[in-house]
Amino acid sequence: MTTMTIDAHATALTRARYQRLSPFYDLMEGMAEFRYDPWRKKLWSLVSGSKVLEVGVGTGKNMSHYPKGIQITAIDLTPGMLDVARRHAEKLRLTVDLRLGDVQSLEFPDSSFDAAVATFVFCSVPDPILGLRELARVVKPDGEILLLEHTRSANETIGKVMDALNPLVVRMMGANINRRTVENVEKAGLQIESVEDLAMGGIFKLIVARVR
Repeated sequence: MTTMTIDAHATALTRARYQRLSPFYDLMEGMAEFRYDPWRKKLWSLVSGSKVLEVGVGTGKNMSHYPKGIQITAIDLTPGMLDVARRHAEKLRLTVDLRLGDVQSLEFPDSSFDAAVATFVFCSVPDPILGLRELARVVKPDGEILLLEHTRSANETIGKVMDALNPLVVRMMGANINRRTVENVEKAGLQIESVEDLAMGGIFKLIVARVR
């Protein structure tokens, strides 16, 4: 496997963008959550195993869907997001191991978790393939990685519009709207179990992959 290094500048920019947005991030995405929340619930219903990693926990939007009786470690790149997530966990009376961390360089030993989950995260990771390879490393062999993501449209006309708008959206919101995440999962060496198109002609997808 080719050695990949973290782009420290791009990672710092991503952290700064989300730090800036963290105080009002939930308010900003409030309307969208009416659509996203059922998808989050569906994804977490598929999670199996007793020890699970969530990357990009953000403000803790998935916490109400955490399965009971499992040990969850949740990381985020941004201190401001984690501050909100901690308050959310306290409100829900959840025990969650919340940590500052970068999916591109996870501070866990190999095969530490039964499964890993990310929702709307790999649109923002500077090097998504590196991040996905890290998930493959820390999840046990044959363990699952479950992703809820928005991706570049398969319609080439719409896809080109997304490409053109992407630099502006990244500067404003931090997220790339034209990521080819299914292809990135394959490039990371993961075995795709299923891809479910959820909305907008397949832009929103639920991806289940397995560690080979």
